[in-house]
Amino acid sequence: MATVQFDKATRIYPGSEKPAVDALEIDIADGEFLVLVGPSGCGKSTSLRMLAGLEDVNRGAIRIGDRDVTHLPPKDRDIAMVFQNYALYPHMTVADNMGFALKIAGVNKTEIRRKVEEAAKMLDLSEYLDRKPKALSGGQRQRVAMGRAIVRDPQVFLFDEPLSNLDAKLRVSTRTQIASLQRRLGITTVYVTHDQVEAMTMGDRVAVLKGGLLQQVDSPRNMYDKPANVFVAGFIGSPAMNLIDVPIIDGGVKFGNSVVPVNRDALKAASDKGDRTVTVGVRPEHFDVVELGGGAAAASLSKDASDAPAGLAVTVNVVEETGADGYIYGTVAVGGEQRDLVVRVSSRAVPEKGATVHVVPRPGETHVFSTSTGERLSD
Repeated sequence: MATVQFDKATRIYPGSEKPAVDALEIDIADGEFLVLVGPSGCGKSTSLRMLAGLEDVNRGAIRIGDRDVTHLPPKDRDIAMVFQNYALYPHMTVADNMGFALKIAGVNKTEIRRKVEEAAKMLDLSEYLDRKPKALSGGQRQRVAMGRAIVRDPQVFLFDEPLSNLDAKLRVSTRTQIASLQRRLGITTVYVTHDQVEAMTMGDRVAVLKGGLLQQVDSPRNMYDKPANVFVAGFIGSPAMNLIDVPIIDGGVKFGNSVVPVNRDALKAASDKGDRTVTVGVRPEHFDVVELGGGAAAASLSKDASDAPAGLAVTVNVVEETGADGYIYGTVAVGGEQRDLVVRVSSRAVPEKGATVHVVPRPGETHVFSTSTGERLSD
C-alpha cells in the first residue's frame, strides 16, 4: 500500500485562463479512504484523473508513496480505477473481464483463476463467473468492475462516481459493501462523488471542492460539526444547514423578536472586520418549536417588548413525513426579505400546511460566519 500526496497540483485546460483545479494540497495516509465531493464542475473528477495520469499536471506534483508520478503514464502508477459506466467488455464472461488486465500483463492462467475466484468470493460473484455482463444487474456489473480492480492488487484504488447509475436502494447497499471491502483490503482509496451523503457515510476523511479550490478536508464528523465556511456549511448535511444573515446587537444577534446569545469572540471578530451582521447557521435538527408558553430553548433567550412568542415566525409551506421524523419547509421574514427555512420536528407533532410556528435555535447549536468573507468565526 502507499500514501498519496497532491502537492499544489494544478490543471489548466487549453484555452482556459482559470484552473480547473488550483494548487490542490492533500496528504492521504496509507490505507485511508478519502472522498472528494462537491457540485458539478468543482474539479473533483479532474483531480482524480490527474492522480490516474489521465490529465496533465500543469503545475505542482503528485506522489504515490516515495515516487513522483506527476509525468508517469497511467500503466506505471500501480493504480486501479473503477468508472461510473463500468467499462466491461460485453463479449467476455465475468471471469474474463476480471482477469483481463492480468492476462495482458502475462500472468499465468492458474494464478489469474486463483485471483479471480478470490475476488469473486469477496464480492458474492462466484456463481456468475461464466455469465456475460448483459445477464447481470447494474449492481452486479459494478461489482465486476470492482473485482477487476481488486485482482490487480494495486497500491491505490480510484473510484469515479461508481454508484451514479444505480437505483436508490442499491446505492445504499453497494456503498456499504465498497466501504466494508476497503476496510478489509486496507488499500488507499480516493473516491469521487457529488452525493454528500455518500461522502459522509463512506470516507475516513472528506475533501470538499468548489470552483477548483479545496474548501476543507476533515473527518465527516468534524466537517458536520465545524464547517470551515458558508459553502461547506450549506453543502454538507441533508437537509442543508439553514443560513440566515442577522444583525449584531448587544448580547448576541437579533433572531426574529428575540436575542440569541452566540459566541462573543465570533461577534468581536465580525466587528473587527467591520461587519454589522453575521451569517448564523442552524441545522434543521437544532431548532425547537416554541409553544406560546415558552419552553426550554426559549428560556435561554432575551425577548423584546412585544407579546409575540420568542424566536422566528415560520410560515409552513410543505411538510415531509419520513416516519421517524417530520420536516417543515417554510419561509421566514428576515431583514424585509422572505427566506427559506427547514426545521426537523417530531413525526407525532407535525403542523399543518399554512400554519405559523415559532422556532428558536438550541443553546450552543449555532454556527457563526462572516457575511463579508463567508469564513467560520465561531469555535
